Amino acid sequence: MDSSHGHTPAAWTGVIIAFVGFCVAGAFTVMGNAIGFWVGIALLAVAAAAGGAMRMAGLGKPKAETLPSVASEAVTEA
Repeated sequence: MDSSHGHTPAAWTGVIIAFVGFCVAGAFTVMGNAIGFWVGIALLAVAAAAGGAMRMAGLGKPKAETLPSVASEAVTEA
């Protein structure tokens, strides 16, 4: 089993944008500015979209190969 934990450009980009979004939303929450808070939340949606788009572009972790079924393999005994 692969244990790369998402060390890909798509994952890093998504996480960095999400981190900025959380920081923006948190800062504006403390300042009592609702518009700034929602801008930070919108950045979370941008993070998900950017990471997903980059993964579809081939910059993310590739999908696991499917294993062939046992029935399709010819079992030979020597």
